[in-house]
Amino acid sequence: MTGGRATAAAPVAPVAPAVAPETGSGRDAILLAARRAFTQRPYAEVTIRKIAADAGVSPSLVVKHFGRKEELFNTVADFGPAAAELFDAPLDALGRHMVVTLVTYRRTFKSDPLLRVVFSLGNQDERSLLRDRFHEQVTAALTARLPGRDRALRAELLAGLLLGLGATLSLHREGAGALASPERIADLYAPALQNLITG
Repeated sequence: MTGGRATAAAPVAPVAPAVAPETGSGRDAILLAARRAFTQRPYAEVTIRKIAADAGVSPSLVVKHFGRKEELFNTVADFGPAAAELFDAPLDALGRHMVVTLVTYRRTFKSDPLLRVVFSLGNQDERSLLRDRFHEQVTAALTARLPGRDRALRAELLAGLLLGLGATLSLHREGAGALASPERIADLYAPALQNLITG
């Protein structure tokens, strides 16, 4: 975390996340296919062969990049790298940074770094691990960063706003949000996040 960094009044520039999938190697396509598979179907029904087919690669390439199915699932269930990118800003600029980073990530990699947790709701199989990891790596990490009262409640509401933004952009893929710059979306959306951050 870089909470001690000097603050700036200028908008946060969009930065492609350092933890993004490796493009050009098939790894990104595999990860997208695996996220769809593990969030939409019970763990026992997911196979490396089907993920490979959905990604347009060979099963051996899936194994090369991610190992066995268990290891691939653990990668899908890991929100830590995304959280590190989303929360890497001083508190007084964190709301804007989170919005710009989220929108930029979605546009660059054609996927949302957090939204897959929504598919785990109501499931009692291995997909419940996504909820546990999200709580630990996203909500609890936010709680630890926030000052003042009701930190846990504010962190949960912040997580909800981030998921809501991702869901809205997914729902309106060709809507006004698709035409707006990340900075303009942040102009309108980030104040709600920042209000929860500062309390």
